[in-house]
Amino acid sequence: MRHRCASRRLFLGLLGVGAAAVLSGCASHASAPGSPTPAPVAPVPPLPPVPAATPGASKVLFSGPTEGGRIVLTVDDGTCAHCVAGYADFAVRTGTHLTFSPNGTYAHEWQPHAEALRPLVAAGQVQVMNHTFSHKDLRKLPAAKVREELERNDEWVQQKFGITTRPYYRPPFGFHNATVDGIAGELGYTRAVMWNGSYSDSETVTPEFLMSEARKYMKPGVIMLGHANHPTVLGLFDQLLALIHDRQLTPVTLDEMFDTSRAVGTV
Repeated sequence: MRHRCASRRLFLGLLGVGAAAVLSGCASHASAPGSPTPAPVAPVPPLPPVPAATPGASKVLFSGPTEGGRIVLTVDDGTCAHCVAGYADFAVRTGTHLTFSPNGTYAHEWQPHAEALRPLVAAGQVQVMNHTFSHKDLRKLPAAKVREELERNDEWVQQKFGITTRPYYRPPFGFHNATVDGIAGELGYTRAVMWNGSYSDSETVTPEFLMSEARKYMKPGVIMLGHANHPTVLGLFDQLLALIHDRQLTPVTLDEMFDTSRAVGTV
């Protein structure tokens, strides 16, 4: 509980500089005498109803097209409350497009930031894909449990972020087989998302190592894997963004990279 409260205080403090007011549409607050009238804030469009699942064969994605300088930054798990808070603030503060892959079992780490992230999801800046509810090796589970892991996590994402994770799922550890992909495809998860670049931060690493991995892999078409599990990355956001800009890369979501829309159910 102490970590949760500290994370919430940290994030709310960061948002207090003004981002929270923009995101929540609170421009109606009265201005102090003599202060300039704040510019009107464009309303965030409401999320459409969640479309029905579209079953199909599951295709495995390791990378995207290399033309156009686009890159997908994905963030898995969420075991570290401060790390989730940091990534949420990074998205709010910089407008960087991110794809989160949270597990519902870490709901208490994500809950304090759902309200801030939901408008970014509605605006298409942030995407949420399915990483299963409990982060178990799906190959070792019976078919009914594989379905439960995917369906339960999607229900949680819909409740907290307002949109389905379909058609994208990332099997924990990258472990999957034809049986798992078949079950996923029946549920509408027709894209199994792997990666071809990583910060290698599923365990604690040094800042120097993380940046060396970023420099090694960040290039057009890369699906970059990161984790919200260890705090090393929290002090490196500006360096990562500078690297992206120096290489003239454009962070995009999976929907943007592969021209899909969860809002209308097209895959």
